[in-house]
Amino acid sequence: MLITLLRTYLRPYRRPLAAVMVLQLIQTIANLYLPNLNADIIDKGVAQGDTNYIWSVGKWMLLISGVQIAAAISAVYFGAKVAMGFGRDLRAGIFHQVGNFSAREMGSFGAPTLITRNTNDVQQVQMLVLMVCTMFVSAPIMAVGGIFMALREDAKLSWLLVVCVPVLVGAIGLIVIRLVPQFRVMQVKIDKVNQVLREQISGMRVVRAFVREDYETRRFADANTDLTATALKVGRLMAMMFPIVMLVFNSSSVAVLWFGASRIDSGGMQIGGLIAFLSYLMQILLSVMMATFMSTMIPRAAVCADRIQEVLTCESSVVPPQSPVTKVLQHATLEMRGATFAYPGASDPVLRNITFSVRPGETTAIIGSTGAGKTTLLGLIPRLFDVTQGSVLIDGVDVRELSPSLMATMIGLVPQRPYLFSGTVASNLRYGNPQATDDDLWKALTIAQAKGFVEAMPLQLEAPIAQGGTNVSGGQRQRLAIARALVREPEIYLFDDSFSALDLSTDAKLRAALRPHVTNSAVIIVAQRVSTIARADQILVIDDGAIVGKGTHEELLNNCPTYQEIVSSQLTTEDAA
Repeated sequence: MLITLLRTYLRPYRRPLAAVMVLQLIQTIANLYLPNLNADIIDKGVAQGDTNYIWSVGKWMLLISGVQIAAAISAVYFGAKVAMGFGRDLRAGIFHQVGNFSAREMGSFGAPTLITRNTNDVQQVQMLVLMVCTMFVSAPIMAVGGIFMALREDAKLSWLLVVCVPVLVGAIGLIVIRLVPQFRVMQVKIDKVNQVLREQISGMRVVRAFVREDYETRRFADANTDLTATALKVGRLMAMMFPIVMLVFNSSSVAVLWFGASRIDSGGMQIGGLIAFLSYLMQILLSVMMATFMSTMIPRAAVCADRIQEVLTCESSVVPPQSPVTKVLQHATLEMRGATFAYPGASDPVLRNITFSVRPGETTAIIGSTGAGKTTLLGLIPRLFDVTQGSVLIDGVDVRELSPSLMATMIGLVPQRPYLFSGTVASNLRYGNPQATDDDLWKALTIAQAKGFVEAMPLQLEAPIAQGGTNVSGGQRQRLAIARALVREPEIYLFDDSFSALDLSTDAKLRAALRPHVTNSAVIIVAQRVSTIARADQILVIDDGAIVGKGTHEELLNNCPTYQEIVSSQLTTEDAA
């Protein structure tokens, strides 16, 4: 998964990556050449007192050092640009994929884990890309080149390489093997912390209303403690790495000096050669350390890449049409023919054989008990879900064949939980129609019975709205959501229990103001209150996912026991009539 992800999202950066590789190659060659020059200065210049030779070779050393520094800086610069661009593109890819998910996929993943995957997980893979861009070429070349140059200096000390390198690789490898499962557990526990925190922030009013602050504090503390415990395990293992590396480094240096001294004493090696051999050994161990350090990042990045790929490869159950219909002949007509919907693996469908039609200027109401499938039925129309059997037709065309952009302009949805975005009143209303004028906004606010409280705000249309609309009341939030749909002026209005937070007087005024505005549109209202739907042209009574009654208010009072039960639970039959 990690290789696939890197291959896909690094493809646009082939040229910068090639430049990084070349710069790393230059930097590494310079690193390998410098100890050799240093040995020459010591053995041929300092030992023989040849100042001219020292200056001559010293100039080359300065020049090569300058090239090395420039190559290193350039490699890090281009590597950082590649890594940041990779992260940007990957986050955009995840965001685009999630934007295409239906409600089914969103419910399957959940918001907390999607947020973690698009932030923390991407960051882990991005850090690996940065390490690859700065070490991928230099580490192996430095290791191989260092071995070659060390053997060139003194082959009889090469047995030290056979001992030191495997010891370092083995010690780091044991730590990495233990890190892999901990990284996987850590990402899951980060998801859990995000989930609990998101729930507490979103449900703050409920927490305070039921005085559950202590309980929620303990719940967060438990999730946080679990994450902390896993992070500490990872931290302890990581903390062991550097002392082991330094122990091997220092032991190797002592061994080289110890056995090298004997070689110098016997005349088989010069002082400059010993210093060069020691430098090459350090370069070899440093490259091994860099490789092992990068290898510690690979397991966590691989886990994160798997989680990211789960999102990127998840196919939406709502598939765009191959040859979409971009123009329709009819207008404001809606029909369901035997529509059935079932979740994957469910024993029973949520909706069964739903059949009805709505013509322009008609209002169809849907009522039923909680959990009867009313909201799911409404979600089939804008393709939040797709029917598993039957069909949904808008203007005579199956919604699965309509162009998504065309269908979006034809439908105005007010969801059961009205959500407002951070911004202003105007920016939220123009979410339905970016081209709407201020007059259009005020007209929609007037119909939605929201003009009064918006005018009372200090900045009116430019009054700030907090994320989720938490700085306005539930009724105000609901009316703003209705106004947002009205600004769109669609052919089909879908009101999903959108009047529940309104008092009876405001509800009646809103419906009276709405009636002349939708004379050429099809309107579907999901409601719990009988008073909201009593004047609808057609009322559908849903029970356990099936239509058990269809007709006007008066007709249903006479022939639908379920509707009679709903009416009697709210008001007397005489009042309802």
